Amino acid sequence: MAELRAVMMEAAQEAGKIIRHYFQGTFRIENKDTINNLVTEVDKHAEDKIIDIIKASFPEHDIISEEVGAIKTESPYQWIIDPIDGTVNFAHGIPICCVSIGLKHGDDMLMGVVYNPVMNELFFAEKGKGAFLNDEPISVSKKADFRIACLVTGFPYKWPQASEHPIKVFERFVLEGLPVRRLGSAAIDLCWVACGRFDGFWEYNLNPWDIAAGYLIVEEAGGRITNFTGEPYSVFDKETLATNGLIHDAMLQRIHNKEQ
Repeated sequence: MAELRAVMMEAAQEAGKIIRHYFQGTFRIENKDTINNLVTEVDKHAEDKIIDIIKASFPEHDIISEEVGAIKTESPYQWIIDPIDGTVNFAHGIPICCVSIGLKHGDDMLMGVVYNPVMNELFFAEKGKGAFLNDEPISVSKKADFRIACLVTGFPYKWPQASEHPIKVFERFVLEGLPVRRLGSAAIDLCWVACGRFDGFWEYNLNPWDIAAGYLIVEEAGGRITNFTGEPYSVFDKETLATNGLIHDAMLQRIHNKEQ
């Protein structure tokens, strides 16, 4: 495990150097499937660096990464990579962007790192060993009164085929007078729940690379993460709810518009 952790840290920090070098600089930007779903040459450069570092030590391991897709070797180990989560923020010089790397073995998330090199915040968790920010232990908030919760969410580029439009769900939280933020990086949203800055987060249509590392960081910080039915979470789920645990049921009720 020590070698796995060392490689993960090296990959995140080296990719972080690339992001920091180009931040607020000049680089090529392209569109993916929608006009505002962006990819930059920096995403690709950072991704190449991460994959090179992993493959140098673990050439037999599987990789799923946002830009290159899946590199399959049939290994039980699977690295799940987002070279820049919050690419739109990065492209606009907004310092809420990060490297996200999760490591899965079979069905278990083993460890994850989320690194924002612009704000110098590195979140890390290893299964069964807690969660950390810059090597200091972190935990979710202790807020049990949903009426004073601070929440965060995001909106997908493609709206889900849900029974109810996500804006309606958002509206229910806002009409209760709750502060709801939108940072533009699901990985950072999850980490900020893990360290108690937010009490809860929900979002539709996320991809495994958006949440693999943050998912484990929330759990290891004492939080709860499920899908919208309240069932145990998988990184391949398309509905994500992460909270301090104390307000989880209240958020589920409002997501489904049930009487409180």
